[in-house]
Amino acid sequence: MIKIAVYPGTFDPITYGHIELVERAAQLFDRVIVAVAANKNKTPFFSLKERVELTELALKKLNNNVKVLGFDNLLIDFMRSHQATVILRGVRMVSDFEYEFQLAGMNRKLAPEIESLFLMPSQNYTCVASSFVREVALLGGDITPFVPQSVAMAFNHKLRK
Repeated sequence: MIKIAVYPGTFDPITYGHIELVERAAQLFDRVIVAVAANKNKTPFFSLKERVELTELALKKLNNNVKVLGFDNLLIDFMRSHQATVILRGVRMVSDFEYEFQLAGMNRKLAPEIESLFLMPSQNYTCVASSFVREVALLGGDITPFVPQSVAMAFNHKLRK
């Protein structure tokens, strides 16, 4: 049986912490789908199309078992449509775990056949959050320690407009 994991997120923008988790997940699963959420509850800096493109670019060096897709429906429905059985989530600190624990409980009620798996990033990335990266970029700071060059360039281009 092929094991398919979905790593959902807004990825606004994708960071080195996200990339590291995808690299590790690609070693654990037959297929990893990085599911870029439209996330109607937030106002992302980049459009869904831009976030999908930036994520694809950031992950292009990985092998063929990683795929990037955008979605705008219930995660459980997205997973079922792709025969995925594992939700992969990154947990950087205790506050992340509290939220993710509640989310995992809700997902288990909606789809008991789907498991949630939490991975911790390496220590280098525990402080890296997309929201912090956006704030640094918007205030004119250097975000290249946290994101691929393509993401930093996309920020610079969009901020100049």
